[in-house]
This record gives sequence, C-alpha cells and structure tokens, in this order.
Amino acid sequence: MSLDRPLRVALIGSGPSGVYTADLLTTADPSAAVDVFERLPAPFGLVRYGVAPDHPNIKQVIRTLSDVIQKKGIRLFANVDVATDVAWGELRDAYDAVVVATGCPRDAPLDIPGIGLPGSFGSADFVSWYDGHPDAPRDWPLSAREVAIVGAGNVALDLARILSRRPEDLARTDVPDPVLEAFGASPLTDVHVFARRGPAQVRFSPQELKEIGALPEVDVVVDPGDLEYDEASTEAIESNRRLRQVVEILSDWAGKEATGAGRRIHLHLLRRPIEILDNGEGRVGGIRVERMRLKGDGSVRGTGELHDHSVEAVYRAIGYRGVPIQGLPFDTERGVIRNVGGRVVGEDGSPIPGVYAVGWVKRGPSGLIGHSRKDAHETVDRILQDAPGLVSRGFPAGADGVPGLLRNRGVPVVGWREWEALDAHERALGAARGGERVKVASREEMLAIALGTA
Repeated sequence: MSLDRPLRVALIGSGPSGVYTADLLTTADPSAAVDVFERLPAPFGLVRYGVAPDHPNIKQVIRTLSDVIQKKGIRLFANVDVATDVAWGELRDAYDAVVVATGCPRDAPLDIPGIGLPGSFGSADFVSWYDGHPDAPRDWPLSAREVAIVGAGNVALDLARILSRRPEDLARTDVPDPVLEAFGASPLTDVHVFARRGPAQVRFSPQELKEIGALPEVDVVVDPGDLEYDEASTEAIESNRRLRQVVEILSDWAGKEATGAGRRIHLHLLRRPIEILDNGEGRVGGIRVERMRLKGDGSVRGTGELHDHSVEAVYRAIGYRGVPIQGLPFDTERGVIRNVGGRVVGEDGSPIPGVYAVGWVKRGPSGLIGHSRKDAHETVDRILQDAPGLVSRGFPAGADGVPGLLRNRGVPVVGWREWEALDAHERALGAARGGERVKVASREEMLAIALGTA
C-alpha cells in the first residue's frame, strides 16, 4: 500500500483485541502510527481484570501483549478517558481512523422479581473486585454461607471455584491483600449453580469442570435426575468430542458419594430461576427455580414444578454487554456498537468514515482470548482497504498534538515507562507473598507508583 503519508490510528482500549489490532496494523504497514488509549492506569484490559486469578497460564498472554505495545510505531496513553480527558471529536480530528476496542464490561440483565435485592450481584462486578479493578469497591460482602450462581458457562464455574477455594491457594495468585483477607474470613459452605438447560446444552468446558473437581476439600454434587437427554442431545453428544467429555464428567459426579468435605458445589441442571426471595428483612434469602424438561430438539419447556433454595447471596453469570459511546450507533438488543465486519455503520447501514470496532464491543461477548486475533484481522483488513480514502480526506489536526493537549489539561498519563514502574512494584509485592504478582487496586496508589510520586 502506497500512501502520501503514514496512516494515523487511535485505538480506544488496550485489551487483547485492541493490542492485536495495533500489532496487525503496524505489521501490514510498518509506517503506520498507532496510539493506544486506555481509561485505566494499567494496560491489558480483560486479561488483567477479567481472567480468574487462579488461571495464570492465560495471563501469560500479557507477555505477548507487552511485546506488541513496545513495537515501533505504537504508543500507550493509559489513564486517559475518552470523553472526559479528550473528546471523541478531538480524536477524530487528530487521526485518520479511530478503532473502538472497549469490550463488554457490564452484566447482561436478569429480569426476574427480587433481582434488585441487597445480596444480588452481577458477575462482572464481583470479578472486578477480586481481580483488583481500580473502579471496583474495595470491600465485598462475603458473609453468605450458601450462594446461588445463575449461568451455564465458564464464568459461572469461575465464580463457583473462586468462592470455594482455600485462602492459602489464593495467596499464590495476584489478588490484592484485602481480597485475600475477605476470602479467608468467608463462612461459605455451599455454592449452587443453576443452568436452565440439560447436560448436553451447557457451555461448560471440560477443563473448567475438571478444575472444580480437583479443588481440595470440596465435593461436587450432581443429581442423577438432572442428567436428562432428548434426541437432539444424543445427536449432539455423538458428534462433539468436547460435549462427550462434559457429559462424562457430569455422569461421573452423579454416581459419586459425598466425602463430607467442608464445602460443596451443587450443579443443578434444567432449573430456571424465576424469583429471588426476600428473607423478610429486605435482603436475599433464597431463590425459586422451575424444573424444566427437554422438548426433543434441545430446547426446554417449563413444567410448573417449583423449588425454593435457601441462599443468602445470588450471582448472575449470564453474559456481558458493551457500553454505548456518545455519538456512535449502538445496538441495544445485542449490547454492541453497530457495525458490519468492523466498520461502524449508521442507522441506515452506511459506514461512518474512519470509525471501526473490534473485539467484544464489535461481535458480542463470545470466544476466548485466542479468537481476538482472528477478529482483529477482519477489522484491520477493513482499515487497510479504506486507508487511501482516509488519508486523502485531509491532513488531521495532528496526532502529535494529543499528548500536548493532555499535558495542558493536567491529565496524569501513564505511558509504557510508567507502567513498567508499576509492574515492577507489583512483582515485588508478589515475590514477598510467594507468587508472581500482587495487584495494586487503588487508582490513586497506582498513579503514585507509576508516576514516581509515592
């Protein structure tokens, strides 16, 4: 591609999708300049603040992302909030293209009675707390002995596993010290996971199931009566090796005797939550579920048979949604920025020149971290196809003016060098606790360490 001058691109979000986009752009066009804007004082988005802390292998992706951000042509501007610190229009004036990679940080809603009671939580908020997100509350009420989790995917299993882990095991992870102390004081005995469909329809992975089965001092309980199959289920199991493994694990647990462990994870299949119950004092006191039956095609119908379970907290893990960006078309039903193949489009379906989306805010909260690179390829291809027209639309106000603009406004920007200072500090904390890292959760403390004012 031959252009009169280098392509200038702004990326909003430094998670895997955003960083992979920067990598692919600068690889395809070594002259391209990509500035990565991150709202938080630390980069890496979902990998740092959305992955369970006892999954360190996944977090090794950070090493790959770190190498990318240090590439020639890529600059990091963390602790910069687009809309507050720099206006959307100012970015559009300064760059040929702006790519939104803000992910899906909000919980999908669960519209049932009682969902707003104290003691009812979204998984995104809980994960943010135990992962040390600077915008999360510093305290979390872990006073419940019995907990319900609504969801049939790996996030539900992550929550069940983290809640049930021994504090000494979590001490080897990167959770902040106050989080570790809170888990150490938890009186939890039972976690109930409720899935609306049957064993052949759940979205648990075999690996995640094996991990909860390997937890020390925890029994996994499955009711044999929940292992119901219809014709579609049988066909799916026969044609899908991963699903066969899931069913085999669940069947094995259904036939096991409890060991009398101090904590238990109950997997309830074919149970649809219909109400969160009040304990009489205005807080969560239980959950009411309806028994479901398979219809033959893998879908389910209600039976009208209701069961109440006494729990003191409920977590919903039923998916995530993106957050609208002012001025950009948003698909409220799917919770994503309206786009076609990564090109952001208006209500009439016409592309908005120079505006793109990538990652979950583009396609919805599906796929593992590895899917992000494939998704980024598609968006980058669109940008490169459009590049001649983007550059010829007139010389931008100048990407080099954005750092000056931020300085003039007194924005404490965390660049790569400043992030390295915070990174070194967290690694030192981790070494003192016998692990690789301990996160600093306070935004003020993060900035003081990064900027050398601590």
